[in-house]
Amino acid sequence: MTTSFAWFARANFLASLYVQPMGMLLAVLAVVTFWSGLYIAVTGRAAWRLITFVPTGYWLYPLLTWGLVAWAWKIVIYKLGVGGWS
Repeated sequence: MTTSFAWFARANFLASLYVQPMGMLLAVLAVVTFWSGLYIAVTGRAAWRLITFVPTGYWLYPLLTWGLVAWAWKIVIYKLGVGGWS
């Protein structure tokens, strides 16, 4: 996942997604967390308002599914010998 984070930081989102889809999702979540924290720090609004904005069922199950698909993708590209990004 570190390679995926590195590609994401370099704004090569396709490479980040190809190398490790879950890593890209976690990088996106890290960016969202940073900007949410900055918003909370600047406005002084309570954090729970942002956390409870979307019910758990709407993000938990897709996140778990994405994680399983991401690891299956990683296994497939490793077995095919095309696991890296050129």
